[in-house]
This record gives sequence, structure tokens and C-alpha cells, in this order.
Amino acid sequence: MEETISLRELFAVLRKRLWLIVLITIIAATVSGVISFFVLTPVYESKTQILVNQAKNDQQLYNTQTVQTNVQLINTYNDIITSPAILDKVVKELKMDKSAQSLSGQIQVTSAQDSQVAQIVVQDTSAKRAAQIANTTASVFQKQVPKLMNVDNVKVLSKATVGESASPIKPQPLLNIVIAVVVGLMVGIGLSFLLEYLDNTLKTEQDIENILELPVIGVVTNIKDVPKPSNVSRPDVAARVPQRGETYGS
Repeated sequence: MEETISLRELFAVLRKRLWLIVLITIIAATVSGVISFFVLTPVYESKTQILVNQAKNDQQLYNTQTVQTNVQLINTYNDIITSPAILDKVVKELKMDKSAQSLSGQIQVTSAQDSQVAQIVVQDTSAKRAAQIANTTASVFQKQVPKLMNVDNVKVLSKATVGESASPIKPQPLLNIVIAVVVGLMVGIGLSFLLEYLDNTLKTEQDIENILELPVIGVVTNIKDVPKPSNVSRPDVAARVPQRGETYGS
């Protein structure tokens, strides 16, 4: 029975502060939408794939050890791709006004487990520039690998392209708004319970019975809209000011 009363009290608090919860949620969603649509700069992503597969003769075509060696080399190639040895040439070739270290923050190299294919993923505020960086990085890396590793086992499998209607990967306004709504609800509910906890005033007869454990004998209500007495005298009983030479009895 106590649990039922507690749940009722919780719902009563939420119902009492419903306006606050709704207000905070609307504000959070509005701020998130404005920031997502008008403040944050869209970021585009472009990918290119490289294949690590050294040319082999017929006897080596199904050599498992060679394939495993190429897979292990991908981890080394991941570090080489984002190194100044490659990115300095990419910056120079694209005539970019940034350093290799700054460019490395935009590039991520990924590969599936036990796969000889690696992806060069580039993020930039321009979809066209992201594709250019991805393709140039793959091309420069392919040219420099024989000099750095003394092997020639890298091929560009697919180049990055720019679609007619390229869409940014971030920000995602709808997702941001949904997150803001959830956060707004949590903040509103938490603030409602906090205000209720800090409020130690007695507002109803039920509060007196619950907190003071005393029975309510009587209640003094507020009397509103009581008509005020009129100060206008009736014409027939109005006092008459006597004229000169007259008395009240005349």
C-alpha cells in the first residue's frame, strides 16, 4: 500500500510541474535545432580503397603465408599513410594551407580483420576537397611505398567520388534534437523533484495530516468578490441644509 502511495506522490509531482518539464524540453530541442542547422559547419566524408596484394607467379597464387604477410603489413601501412612522409607531399600537391599534422587529424585508415583491403577515410567541410585528399593520399602512398618498404604490393582498388547530392555525415540535426529532447526531459524531471524536495510549505489539508500527523478540524476559506456597501444616500432621506431664518422643525 505504501508503494502505491509513493507512486501516486511521484505522479502528482510530475503533474504539478508538468509545465516546467515541457518548457525545459522545448527549450533544449529548440537550442539543439538552431545549433545543428545554423551554427555547426557540415562535415563530409569520402573514402578510397587500396589493395595490399603483391604480384605472384602461379606457384605462389595460393600461398597462405604471403597473404598473411600482406595482412600484417596493413598495420604498418596505416601508420605510414598518416605520417609526414606521405602527407607533406599531399599538402604540397594539393597546395593546401595546412600542416601534415593538421591533415592527419582528418584522415583515418581502417581495415577489416584478416582483409588485404584498407580504406582511407577523409572528413572535410567540403565534399569535393575530401575526395581530392583521399585520392591524392592513396596515389602518393602507392608511389612512395616502393621507396619506403622496398616492395610494390599496393594498388588503388577504388577512388573516392563526389555524388551530385552529397550529404554531410555530421551534424545530424534530427539525432541531435532527439538527444536534446531526452536530456531536456531528464533535466526537467530532476528539477521538478528537486523543487518539490526544497519546498517545505504546507498548501493543503492533506499536507497537514501527512506531515504533522494531526487531524484537520476546520478550514478557513478565502472569501472573494464580497460586494461593498454603497455610500450613496437615498434622495428622500438626504439631509437638507436649512436656509437662513429657517429652523429644522419648520
